[in-house]
Amino acid sequence: MGALIVGIILIAFCVFACLPKELISFGLAWGPEVINFLKGCAPVLAAFIGLIAIFIGFADIKDKKEAKREEKLARQAEKTDDK
Repeated sequence: MGALIVGIILIAFCVFACLPKELISFGLAWGPEVINFLKGCAPVLAAFIGLIAIFIGFADIKDKKEAKREEKLARQAEKTDDK
């Protein structure tokens, strides 16, 4: 419940900070600065997400190889148990 209240307060502050002063007389009018920040952080964020995707891809390939190896060992163990 506390996290929900904090989340609502932070969203309200974000809206308050980004609204232009022409719309409400007491706003912070940080809209252009927020846009500049988003423009600047987009390439960095894209690179970070790309690196994470690469690490997940390598881990997935490794897990698939390990699963195939374990399946093969299980089949071999079945064959020796049947004899």
